Amino acid sequence: MAEGFARMLGADIIDPYSSGSRPSGKVNDKAVTSMKEIGYDLTGHRSKGLDEIPDIEYDWVVTMGCADACPIIRAKQREDWAIPDPKTMPMDQFVKVRDLIRQKIEALIESLKSK
Repeated sequence: MAEGFARMLGADIIDPYSSGSRPSGKVNDKAVTSMKEIGYDLTGHRSKGLDEIPDIEYDWVVTMGCADACPIIRAKQREDWAIPDPKTMPMDQFVKVRDLIRQKIEALIESLKSK
């Protein structure tokens, strides 16, 4: 969802990559449904591992609970967002996490615009 929001809201200033330390290979159906509700199609996305993104030094890396696996990603700036993994949550709580991710992405975009 974070990559979707970054593409939807910050395409002019962000080139986002999303990956995980334990990818399932499939985007969660609740994520697809909840993003469709706000006009973004996640069906072209897939769950990727950390080893599937470019091996570069990123300007920003935002982590969401990947623990020890994330330090292998080189970054000039790093921030951890304490956002719970919503995959087993009921849809109403899942949507609250989706909205929190959107708020965080919007704030990040605003901070990048001011630099």
